[in-house]
Amino acid sequence: MGSLIEELRRRETAARAEAGRAAAGNHPGGSHACLGRADCSGCGPAGRRARGNPGTASPIGAVTVPPWQEGTEPSVLPRAYQDLLEVAAGAGRPLRAAEFAAATGLSTEKAKVEGLRSKLKLLAARGWLAGEPGGLFTLNDHAGKTVKTGR
Repeated sequence: MGSLIEELRRRETAARAEAGRAAAGNHPGGSHACLGRADCSGCGPAGRRARGNPGTASPIGAVTVPPWQEGTEPSVLPRAYQDLLEVAAGAGRPLRAAEFAAATGLSTEKAKVEGLRSKLKLLAARGWLAGEPGGLFTLNDHAGKTVKTGR
């Protein structure tokens, strides 16, 4: 087994390759403007190593909360995010992060609530929730199209 530093470097290389592929949008595998240049993070030697050994690449940079689109169901979200949407749908009013924490059975300690607030902000940024002044969050109505929740 290698040293901790070597493992961290390997993970950093994998994360950079993943970020490069995400930034390019359509590669590896598709047409790509770099045309396989060695200095491309997705097509060069580091990218080929990461693709050649699936399962060992770092999940850093993976999008787990896709943007809301017409017809998208909450089931595409991780369970924790689905739970937040269900709380928002059932509340009928805007809630604060601490209220979401209490409603989902999570700790209401300040540090835990701040972590939850990050999830709520991400849901708002991706269009699943609407952020309101004063740190409140509510279900986004998407111009009259209500998000359907349920298990």
